Amino acid sequence: MTTQLLLRYDSFDRDTHEAHAEDRANAGLTQLQLWREGTGAHWALFDVNDPDRAKAWVEKESALGHGPSAHHLLETA
Repeated sequence: MTTQLLLRYDSFDRDTHEAHAEDRANAGLTQLQLWREGTGAHWALFDVNDPDRAKAWVEKESALGHGPSAHHLLETA
């Protein structure tokens, strides 16, 4: 099975997102896709190498106040 992480950002800054690419890579995340919703929200889809590290990264980002507004850890069926 493949694990992926889907994130929703109500507030999104592309420069900040790109600046944190190394942190995401260190958490075992590889960005697959980025979408912009009509409301201005952004969605990002990542391949997950290590689900535990990915969960820890989301928790850390949220605790720092710049994490996603919603996240879903998904497995292919």
